[in-house]
Amino acid sequence: MKEVTVTFVSHDEVETRATGPVGSTVLELAHAAGIDIEGACEGNMACSTCHVIVEKDFFPKLPGASEDEEEMLDLASGLKRTSRLGCQIEVTQDLNGMRLHVPRESRNMMGL
Repeated sequence: MKEVTVTFVSHDEVETRATGPVGSTVLELAHAAGIDIEGACEGNMACSTCHVIVEKDFFPKLPGASEDEEEMLDLASGLKRTSRLGCQIEVTQDLNGMRLHVPRESRNMMGL
């Protein structure tokens, strides 16, 4: 089984590498590496708490966001042009070395 390594960059510029099998989601890699990304809906695309900002070199390598993901992203704090939900990014060999920025805060609308 092939593995992929991605780097998470926290809001205070601390970098953490996470490695996992191809087919994992960014959210799964983050949780396995102890990255502080909530994922309140457990990857069911019902919140925006796994919002990450993909560095521009890797963004074109991702499949386009679905309409449902775009709607959830509208609820995210600190939204950028290259924002995505970590639960919707399935890692492939093409994404090996990808860098992802974790926003300072997330907005959990699940309890409202």
